[in-house]
Amino acid sequence: MWKKIVLIIAVVLLLTGIGFLLFPPVSNYVGQIKANGVIEKYEDELDSAADELVDESDGTVVKTFEEAKKRGLIDSEGRPVTGSNGAVRFTVRTGGGSYSPDPGRRIVFKPDLNKLLQDSRKYNKSILNNQGTVDANDYTHAALNMSKYGFGNVYAYISAPSIGMSLPVYLGANEEMMGYGAAHLNNTSLPLNEKNTNCVVAGHTGYVGRIFFDNIRNLKKGDSVNVKNFWETIHYKVIDYKKVEPNQTTDTVIQYGRKLLTLVTCTQLNNGKYGRYIVICEAK
Repeated sequence: MWKKIVLIIAVVLLLTGIGFLLFPPVSNYVGQIKANGVIEKYEDELDSAADELVDESDGTVVKTFEEAKKRGLIDSEGRPVTGSNGAVRFTVRTGGGSYSPDPGRRIVFKPDLNKLLQDSRKYNKSILNNQGTVDANDYTHAALNMSKYGFGNVYAYISAPSIGMSLPVYLGANEEMMGYGAAHLNNTSLPLNEKNTNCVVAGHTGYVGRIFFDNIRNLKKGDSVNVKNFWETIHYKVIDYKKVEPNQTTDTVIQYGRKLLTLVTCTQLNNGKYGRYIVICEAK
């Protein structure tokens, strides 16, 4: 009897140990699959972006998210509102023709993309002369309210081929956004292919299922780090990396005439305290 009990306990302990060993890689794999799904959705919405909608009830042409929402053609998240028969009430026109959209698919408007680009450039100019530190009380907020353009909080995605990293970039470095991927710090430049910018992006390290920036320590000088936003892909190269104190923010400052990308995550310093590990990248 006791032999059976001991055997059962041993088997349970063995399975528990195997579970503990498998949980981190499995959880991290699932986390990466989720991130890849967000990126695929992002790309899909851009590829099918609408020049305009045609309301099939009266032929009215609609060109923006706000117009379509007011007419009841889409909901507040940009997804089609269906009629009582479950059918979508409009046709999407693009440069390549027209199509009837999937009811579960967000509609992205090209005029709204153009407006977002204009406002992004204005934002970058507005912070140019107000740099010096990253305000810890403000970096958690989104730099722009993406919902007014009909978009979610994903502004871009970042990839580093040498370490197999590919992550969506959300606006606002708060816990919610950083739980999904990388996060842009408010009061730093949005990632646009223009000079006088320093886009600072933060990511978690050491969280099971959230290995987002765990491997940026393996980036070497000269490695590629790419950011794809709604309009372009910006190709950066790693130029430096270092450990800094939490309140040391000089590397987040815009440097005139340069296009910089600064990646930030937590790390343990030599004094036993936690600081920041940063990777500095530059585009030509």
